[in-house]
Amino acid sequence: MRDSVGGTGKGDIMDSRSSAAAPRSILIVGGQRSGKSRYAEARSLASGMERVYLATATAGDREMRSRIAAHRDRRGEDWLTVEETLDVAEALRREARPHRFVLVECLTLWLSNLYGAGRDLAEATRRLADSVAGLPGVVAFVSNEVGSGIIPDNAMARAYADALGSLNQAMGAAVDEVVLVVAGQPLTIKAGAR
Repeated sequence: MRDSVGGTGKGDIMDSRSSAAAPRSILIVGGQRSGKSRYAEARSLASGMERVYLATATAGDREMRSRIAAHRDRRGEDWLTVEETLDVAEALRREARPHRFVLVECLTLWLSNLYGAGRDLAEATRRLADSVAGLPGVVAFVSNEVGSGIIPDNAMARAYADALGSLNQAMGAAVDEVVLVVAGQPLTIKAGAR
């Protein structure tokens, strides 16, 4: 089932006065450079709501600084940007409001931050997934799908890929809608609303 941004299908988010069938939580997954961020940003724009960008990235090198700048430039000035590298569940409790669309970009980097900080990944995953049901407004989570390629040749990379797969599964179960973006094309995997 193909999804379209700005359409009138029951899975679309039109504005804060949307019908009860509009999803309040969305997981958008895809590979690197699949178009998932652009799709998430388009969904937020189509919502007509105040937009909050909850950024999890850290600018650890020149290439990452360039990526962050490109995302910031593409979004423009119409976003409130909140940076949170570790406690995304708490940041969502602070920032989610009935009139807001909060875009969490991205769970992949958030998990990497947790891994680097020596945090309990399973506990952080559970805590974030459990927080989704009580959030007001609309929240979209962007995450990479890294488990579709070759199994990594080292234990650390395999552990990270396993943890991200578990995180994506937990979030997929917790949210109303799951969209897979491939080659810039969104495919709705799970549709429905609370």
